[in-house]
Amino acid sequence: PDNYERVHAILDRYPENYKASAIIPLLDLAQRQHGGWLPLAAMNKVARIVDAKPMQVYEVATFYTMFNREKVGKYFIQLCGTTPCMICGSNEIKKTIEDHLGIHEGETTEDGKFTLREVECLGACSNAPMVQINDDFYENLTPQAVRELLDACKKDSPPPMNKWGSLPMNGQLSCEGPEGKTSLLWEKAPGPGFRMRPDSDLQPKVNPKDVKDAMLY
Repeated sequence: PDNYERVHAILDRYPENYKASAIIPLLDLAQRQHGGWLPLAAMNKVARIVDAKPMQVYEVATFYTMFNREKVGKYFIQLCGTTPCMICGSNEIKKTIEDHLGIHEGETTEDGKFTLREVECLGACSNAPMVQINDDFYENLTPQAVRELLDACKKDSPPPMNKWGSLPMNGQLSCEGPEGKTSLLWEKAPGPGFRMRPDSDLQPKVNPKDVKDAMLY
């Protein structure tokens, strides 16, 4: 019943004659309901909900890489292997994960708890190397940090996210370097008023946690 309420809330965003626009968020909802993957029955159900041909839904599900058409583990590890992460050590991170879990890229552990997949850029280049586990980013990784992260997941107690939904594993704040906030000239950034917008100028003020809590799916 709760999922059907979410379905109706999603459909309400679109005009009646454009229900097919809801295919992506409905597929995302279905994937979450099925533990991280999309069985054929779920895709067919979405097609019926939006009055679309099943093939239209299959096309979307096969085009976007965030949709999984095979079962994945409880902790779905997506390792970024694109250039910035590769330069910063993603190959070593990959080997650490494989050795620690006893699987290779593309495989799932026998207990069904972990799946490892190497993916293209996830958009956290400034904090490379990084992985995405389910919805969350873990950044600035080292082999030791990865082992600790995996051990925490084995106990079903992964490190809590900070308010921005990502967690640099080296203790830094957001994307700040070891010197804190700096300009491109490696000088301390000037205060508000010198071509910089102070955070207090944001109207209205938004708490990221409130945004996440208000998400419909």
